[in-house]
Amino acid sequence: MTITELKEAIILLKRIPSLWIPGIVGGILTAALWVTLNLSGTFFATRLLVIFGLVLLLFTTGMLVIIRDNEGDLRTMLAGGIRYYFRVLLPQLIILFGVMLIFTLVMVTFGLIGASSDISMVTALTFGFMIPILLLTFFYDTAAVFEERKVFESIRRSIQLVMTHINEMIAFLFVCAAFIIGITFMLMIIWEAFLYNNLEPITRYNETQLQTFTPDQLMALIGPGGIWITAIILFIGVFLLLPLLYTYKACFFRKLARGAAVIQQQTTGEYDSKGRWFKY
Repeated sequence: MTITELKEAIILLKRIPSLWIPGIVGGILTAALWVTLNLSGTFFATRLLVIFGLVLLLFTTGMLVIIRDNEGDLRTMLAGGIRYYFRVLLPQLIILFGVMLIFTLVMVTFGLIGASSDISMVTALTFGFMIPILLLTFFYDTAAVFEERKVFESIRRSIQLVMTHINEMIAFLFVCAAFIIGITFMLMIIWEAFLYNNLEPITRYNETQLQTFTPDQLMALIGPGGIWITAIILFIGVFLLLPLLYTYKACFFRKLARGAAVIQQQTTGEYDSKGRWFKY
């Protein structure tokens, strides 16, 4: 199933060029955030992160509308994004609140038992609770757009589909992970090739120096030029991955939703007095 939807996603990206627009926007915003983080620090970067996330949500929501309708341009994307914006944003906020609540409960629990100083344990346990939540609610946005679901209905629909098709979901995540790892590895090779002269001193570091090596030291090594090269690499990565993964996700959801509808249609009905099956 997963390979079929992947081929469908690639065909859609070839046939509808406007699906690449969120990748362009996301790439520009990611590169701008990276440059801001290095030039102005975390104070401005954290605030821009929220603003950029809200802007990008408009385009990704409109992208889902185009995939649902199998056609559309930039105007269609913006109109669809505005129409479904809060229908996607509100469940996203609920999920985020749930994740933050879990993190808070974990911290409070560890604080009561006197183990809050064990950061690795707290982090591992938090992720252990967060990952299932994010996995179960993975299709909340597609459910909101494709099926006109309301806030809690979209979350419930996502949980239903994931739990019903857990094996297909695992295969889907493996394919997504393969693309992310493959493209990231390719871009890392390109990044290192451009910054080879800057990074060459690291090869002469001993084990102690490598263990104490910090991100600030890395930024000092690559210099201002390296920061801009990294921004370009980040743009390319987001430009490639965001449209591909979002389109793949939408196609995969559509397949799961159709399968669930067929199963429900086949199992809904009753037997008459002669034992014949009649579907509703």
